[in-house]
Amino acid sequence: MTAKRAALITDSFKVVKRSRREEKTEKRAPSPPQQDTEPRPLTAREEGLQELRQFDQDWRYGPCTGISRLQRWERAAWHGLNPPQEIRDMLLSGDTDPDYTHCLWSDYPL
Repeated sequence: MTAKRAALITDSFKVVKRSRREEKTEKRAPSPPQQDTEPRPLTAREEGLQELRQFDQDWRYGPCTGISRLQRWERAAWHGLNPPQEIRDMLLSGDTDPDYTHCLWSDYPL
């Protein structure tokens, strides 16, 4: 009786050997194209929002979840933490825009 051998994966799929030249050409990936353009300058709105995000991330003024940025600024001023006056001015000038009033983590539940 002949002993049955276990089936190998190569029984189903043929093995295709590549030549060494093909391997060398495949290994070299083309270099990425060089970008000569500089990033565009930020608008005044983008700069203001960036400053407000930095204010949100500064823990010296206390936690900011559950309250607006202006409330956080006022709380920090009341506790004598000296928050930047420019932040308050920005918050008062854009008081109806939710990008200005809500903190960075306002979309996350408490």
